[in-house]
Amino acid sequence: MTEKTCILAIDQGTTSTRSIVFDREARELSLARREFRQHYPQPGWVEHDAEDIWTDVVDTAREAIEQAGGVGRIAGIGITNQRETVVIWDRATGKPIHRAIVWQDRRTTALCAKLKKEGREKDMRARTGLLLDPYFSGSKIAWILDHVDGARARAEKGELACGTIDSFLLWRLTDGKVHATDITNASRTALCNIHTLSWDDELLALFGVPRALLPEIRDNSGPFGETDPAIFGRPVAIGGMAGDQHAAMVGQACFAEGMAKSTYGTGCFMLTNTGETPVASQNRLLTTIGYRIGGKTTYALEGSIFVAGAAIKWLRDGLHLITHASQTDDMATRVEDSHGVYMVPGFVGLGAPHWDPNARGLICGLTLGSTQAHLARAALESVAFQTYDLAHAMTEDGAAKAQTLRIDGGMSANDWFCQFLANMLQVSVQRPKNLETTALGAAFLAGLATGIWKSLDDVAAIWAEDRIFEPKMDPALRKTMLAGWHDAVRRTLSSPAENQAGVSGEV
Repeated sequence: MTEKTCILAIDQGTTSTRSIVFDREARELSLARREFRQHYPQPGWVEHDAEDIWTDVVDTAREAIEQAGGVGRIAGIGITNQRETVVIWDRATGKPIHRAIVWQDRRTTALCAKLKKEGREKDMRARTGLLLDPYFSGSKIAWILDHVDGARARAEKGELACGTIDSFLLWRLTDGKVHATDITNASRTALCNIHTLSWDDELLALFGVPRALLPEIRDNSGPFGETDPAIFGRPVAIGGMAGDQHAAMVGQACFAEGMAKSTYGTGCFMLTNTGETPVASQNRLLTTIGYRIGGKTTYALEGSIFVAGAAIKWLRDGLHLITHASQTDDMATRVEDSHGVYMVPGFVGLGAPHWDPNARGLICGLTLGSTQAHLARAALESVAFQTYDLAHAMTEDGAAKAQTLRIDGGMSANDWFCQFLANMLQVSVQRPKNLETTALGAAFLAGLATGIWKSLDDVAAIWAEDRIFEPKMDPALRKTMLAGWHDAVRRTLSSPAENQAGVSGEV
């Protein structure tokens, strides 16, 4: 009989779905990936077809399992997912009643502004650690209930189920037997109290979301049920679930208070471990659950950037300046500097520390001497500049300045970007050997539940460094570049007088 020593990690992201099989040394044995269609029905609206996602999950999982030697080797499954994206489905059929509304979607801006004007944000922040912003799931759920005929009445009768993508996948994988989510995904809905770790009646009333819709909240590592035998040929235990950024925090082994990681995917998300104490931000950062394992909750301070790798994707698909993201490394080194060009990628508004849903993208400083290479370099620089703003806001909130930042995600493979990031942050930037830290974190959570790894110490011992980038930019040049960036941000903000946080100051 084949020994079950491997974990299948399902990494369901914003633009693609990946399934990866890891062995007990956290080595990648196989990977299968599918990109899926993005839907933009109106400006500022972003939707996904949950059926497309489900099909890709099954196809990639089966492919990865076969490449790794068959389902007999799989001890368990870990799931990680794009956060805040929500879907509502029929409990009887499992079919979604509307496309999933994606975390980037801004259609509920007016509702959030109305609630903020009514003075509801302070209490919500105290309960959730979040802001009243369209980014989070609560207002998205309310929108679907109010815009699909009969949905609200059916929800109140208990005929419908709701969840973030992890919850939908768990339901489908278990053939409707388990309707649950994990605490990290729950903490991003604006419906969960991060102190009581439960759905909050006041928050449910605020957004008009019936409790009957919602899944059970569980720890990140533990029994989530078994897959329907028809999917993989035999039942497989599902042992871990976490939102993508929290999974990356586990994958980067940021288990000690003060450790920080930054993930560069479609967006950029920087999390600092604050231990067992939630830190309330005064600079529009988010207080969130880092992870909860064995009944012990670890909190984090988070800065969210809506557009990071998506800016490079726009250069490729929108402007056709490149054919592959990797070309930006060569383009950035081809020119001495960005020629005074700044890109503020506010395509779907700006996240932390500004939280301006009405901001839009801006490219400034163009001259007749500006080239494709300058635009590519400005796009890369914009992600580092935004990370600087997050780091600055965290120190302003009283968090200790991390001496090392662990990075992952697609952009972290770009050496030029990593060095520029170290220059801007003035800290060491540490890149791991395995860049698939989001999927690896999901694997670790499932492996802890199924006995592949015994403790967080075992997980930390597996983490390995690929390369470290030390800062080496002239301080005067750095200061000038940051000043130019902050000037560009001011031009972008929809309400400059109300959105000055994070656009000046030195770390």
